[in-house]
Amino acid sequence: QVQLAESGGGLVQAGDSLSLSCEASGFSLNGYGIIWHRQAPGMPRDWVASIGGTNLKKYQDSVKDRLTIIRDNAKNAVYLQMNNLKPEDTAVYYCEATRLSTSYWGQGTQVTVSS
Repeated sequence: QVQLAESGGGLVQAGDSLSLSCEASGFSLNGYGIIWHRQAPGMPRDWVASIGGTNLKKYQDSVKDRLTIIRDNAKNAVYLQMNNLKPEDTAVYYCEATRLSTSYWGQGTQVTVSS
């Protein structure tokens, strides 16, 4: 069964760090582009970071100095290291694995940052 599962979210204080995981089962992430999205309450879902099949990394300008996306093919996982978290980072974070016309999504993990 093909599945993506995010984990690592939680309630933290401003300035703290979190590492989110996106783990795949039933297929290999090798060759897939991985996109981390987030959706804050009442807001549309928006991408924040991506890593391509060739490991090219891209970040939204608002997070590029604080977030790092990391691929670990041995663990069939992609991670999102988030540092110096801010209250505006509060959102449900989703990972998406995409290649050509195929796209898989996880169920999301909640990140809440208190001021």
